[in-house]
Amino acid sequence: MFVENIMTREVLHVGPEASFSQVSEIMRLKKVRHVPVIDQDRKVLGIISHRDVQRAQPSMITTLDVGEVKYLLSKITAADIMHKSVVSCSPRTQIEEAARMMRPKKLGCLTVVDDAGRLVGIVTSVDLLDFFLDITGCWVEGATRITVKLEDRAGQLAALLASVNAQGGYIVSVVSPRTPQSEGLRTATIRFEAKDAGAVVQGLREAGYELSVDQTA
Repeated sequence: MFVENIMTREVLHVGPEASFSQVSEIMRLKKVRHVPVIDQDRKVLGIISHRDVQRAQPSMITTLDVGEVKYLLSKITAADIMHKSVVSCSPRTQIEEAARMMRPKKLGCLTVVDDAGRLVGIVTSVDLLDFFLDITGCWVEGATRITVKLEDRAGQLAALLASVNAQGGYIVSVVSPRTPQSEGLRTATIRFEAKDAGAVVQGLREAGYELSVDQTA
């Protein structure tokens, strides 16, 4: 799947001349943690996070009075507090590649731009978490999750899935990554639906599979 499948398309944004109070109010009222800064052609100039806004706020122990604080904040613009080094991706970037771009730098989001560099969306760490929950079948109520250790060789996963189906189970999701640390084994985590989940599990055990079971709420 691609970033365009999970990104937010209606992105709240500001221009570089937007005041600090405008940016702060957008984040507070709309409950967003990142606001892109764009020019008149929708090209990304920078991005402001909720932490940038917090850092720009005066300290609670400031000796300035309220009027002085308001005056100083009125002089701060989006251009003053935005991050200019923005990491972006295209709508057709693979979702896992977007995650790989975000994780090393601990980024909270990526701006999504078209070939001309114009803002078309934003993808956040929450979007990636939702995607993970979707592909693992976590939202399917009543599904049964089993975890099975398999030999890391061709045909083992296919045989397991065929056995689940043969026992009357309907596959909801399958996660079975192969890692350098596998050492000849791999773990398959499967969610399935069945009229009699216990019978499916028993049938798998009788077929020689060692597994752990967890019933999804």
